[in-house]
Parts: sequence; structure tokens; C-alpha cells
Amino acid sequence: MAYDVIVIGSGPGGYVAAIRASQLGFKTAIVERESLGGICLNWGCIPTKALLKTAQVFEYTQHSKDYGITVSDAQVDFEAVIKRSRGVADKMSRGVQFLMKKNKIDVLMGNGKVKSKGQVEVTDKDGKAAVHEAKHIILATGARARELPNLKIDGKNVIGYREAMVLPKQPKSMIVVGSGAIGVEFAYFYATLGTKVTIVEFLPRIVPVEDEDISKELEKIYKKKGIEIMTNASVEAVEAAGNGVKAKVKTQTGEITLEADVVLSAVGIAANIENIGLEGMGIKTDKGRVLVDKYYQTNVPGVYAIGDMVPGQALAHVASKEAIVCVEAIAYNEKKYAHKPATIDYMNIPGCTYCAPEIASVGYTEKAAKEAGYEVKVGKFPFSASGKASAAGATEGFVKVIFDAKYGEWLGTHMIGANVTEIIAETVVARKLETTYQEVLDSIHPHPTMSESVKDAIEVAYGEAIHL
Repeated sequence: MAYDVIVIGSGPGGYVAAIRASQLGFKTAIVERESLGGICLNWGCIPTKALLKTAQVFEYTQHSKDYGITVSDAQVDFEAVIKRSRGVADKMSRGVQFLMKKNKIDVLMGNGKVKSKGQVEVTDKDGKAAVHEAKHIILATGARARELPNLKIDGKNVIGYREAMVLPKQPKSMIVVGSGAIGVEFAYFYATLGTKVTIVEFLPRIVPVEDEDISKELEKIYKKKGIEIMTNASVEAVEAAGNGVKAKVKTQTGEITLEADVVLSAVGIAANIENIGLEGMGIKTDKGRVLVDKYYQTNVPGVYAIGDMVPGQALAHVASKEAIVCVEAIAYNEKKYAHKPATIDYMNIPGCTYCAPEIASVGYTEKAAKEAGYEVKVGKFPFSASGKASAAGATEGFVKVIFDAKYGEWLGTHMIGANVTEIIAETVVARKLETTYQEVLDSIHPHPTMSESVKDAIEVAYGEAIHL
């Protein structure tokens, strides 16, 4: 078959690229080797949120007396928990199937590979290969769990995020290696359901990409939940021991041995750039990522790459926006779109972690702002002073805002608390509009809400605090 656009990979980058291409009048096909929706819908963003919601509901039952309700003998049916999560994922994948039909996009199941200029070879599960032509080829093959040389994922003693979502039974104890979003989310899920969890982090603090105050707060809350945290530590080796494992952990004071039922490796991701034709086409890569221009074209004309496989934040919403920018740029060049799309500002990408309490952030951390030469004004408002948070029984955490003292530019926001992932968009939009602190303070925030804590934090930064 001959197409205008073929997209390889159907995650939140790939399927969005295919839909936008079809909307703009391109004859489009999408190649997928496993399930429509990719890792995000099937093994990442969506099913993990289902698991985390179950943990939150169970946590409510443990503290129901705080709300004047008595719940007796609440039990975890682990098999049912996993089944619900898989059901949510399956429903979302079917939704993508519907979107493909609605937008008249051909779905080619199999492994996709750029065979030559303008050609994609798709090999199905039976090994049968077919070659399809396309003027534009968009690579969106995503990423997988990264493996450390001394921490190979075997699916039994050492598991990755995929296995962690479908374990046949709940482990009594677990060592989580790495404290990024995946690590702390699974740590919360399993610890809340009763697993003894130990987090081992190589760097000096957990959630190391976040503002230091966020790291300190989450560590304090997690320790209160009974999660053991070891920073400046690394797992050097894991060996089977009876029905569990022994992990040798190197710390600043020496080597110790930890025992657990299983080790979860959550040390980041590696882009899927192998066996998709990059070498044969001479497509340039660096540090395991495909190099692209600001409109996501590789060094080979007609071949593009988006999402986790290119430099930048490996986030679903980033991949989706890259998809739209990429396709609209192609359409502009083909005279199918009226203007060149705006490029992405990677300094204004929100990051969200869905543990409890949630974490959300965008822009500069306080340390990064100072290192960039800004004189800053910092405001911090605790949820313990929020009426809505008190009513909800969710007083942990805070909102922290950072402004440029000279011009009032909003440099960054960092939050930890209940549902803060729903609040961070205010900062993203305001920063896009180059809003100063004054416009935000002049905008009336609804009361009582958690979101008004952003305004309260800005008041603190400028010495105008009312509720603190």
C-alpha cells in the first residue's frame, strides 16, 4: 500500500500523530506490534493510576474513623485489584481502536522497520513481511525499562514495571531500586496494601529531579507510612534465597544485605531504537536517542521521530504535543496547513508523579533559578492552612512558587499534596502567557479549593499573606 504518512508505534505520540495527520488530509497508516495505545495506555500511565486509586481507596478505609465512618475488616483481594487495572487498560486500548476507525487510519499489526527511503517493512507475528510506501515516516517507538548490568530483570527475582502490574500474588516485602516517578508510585501502592517496602536510591535524595523541599517532604511522609528509605546507596548484586532474594546494598558506611520477596528495578527507561532501520538509513543518534530538529525531522529527509526516543522529557503529554507539532509542520510544508506550528518550550513542561501525596512541578527549581542567575522571591503555603484540605482530611504537603524578583516573572511551581496534578496547569498556562505575579493575584481563585493555595503561596512570596 502507498500512504502519505506511516507512523511506527501507537503510544500517545504515535496515535496522536496518526489522528492529526488524517485530520489534515493525509492518507495514514499506523504500525503496532503489540496493543494500540502503546506502553502508556497498556502498561504505564493508565493502569498504574488504576492501581494507585485502589491503594487510595484502601487507605481511606484504614482512616475512615477520621471521617466519622466505621469500616470493619477491609481486605485486599490482590487478584481483583490487578484485574480491575487490566480492565481499565483494555478499555482505553479499545478506545484507540475506535479512534483509528473513526479517522480512517489503517492499522498494520507487526514490527515496523524503515527499509529504505519512503518504505516501511511490517513483519507480522507469523514472520510474513509486507512493504508499504509513504512520503513521510514518523518513528514513535517509545521506550522500555532500563536495565543495570548488575540488576538484570528476570521477571521473578528482579522485576520491571510490567511485572509489577500483574504479579500473581502480593509480595510480603519488596525492594524498590530507584525513586523516580515509577519507583515512588509502586512503593506507595504496595506499601499501602501491606507490603514492607524499602526504597534504595543512588542519589542523595528521593525524587531527585524535583525541588529539594519536595524531596524532603515526600521522604518524611513515606517514612511515616513505614517505607524504609536508603539514599546514597546502590544495589550491587541480587541472588535468589529460598522463596525470595538477597540484595547486597552498598552504602556510605559499608555494604549490607537486604532480604525481600522481590526486587523492583525502577532505574529509568531506555529508548526503543534497535531494529527499526536507523543504521541502514544512517539516521543519527546520541546517547541512545534519535537526533531531530525543532520540528522532529531526523537528518534523513522524510523520516521523523517523536516521544521517548528523542531528547527531552520522556512524558506522555510531551510525546502527544511533539506529534502535533511534527505533523502540522509536515502539513504546512505540503500546503495543507495555514501556518508553521509553534515549537515546544521544554522549560514549561509539567511533571506529575501520582503517588500519595501527589507531586506536580513545572519550570525552575529554587536551586536551578539561583544557578541561572535570578534573584528570586519564594513563597510556600502549607495545605495544613487550607480550609478545603482540612475538610478533605488531606493536609499533607504544600505549594511552593518561585518568581524573578526583578520583573515578577513566574519561574516555577512545585507542589506536593492531594490532587496537585490537577492544579499545575494554571502555572503552565500563566508561564506561556508570560504572566507576572500581579496578574495572578488580581485573578480571583474559588474558595474553598486546593487550587487557591497557589494564590496564597504567591501572597507569601510578596509579603501579602492573608491566610498564613
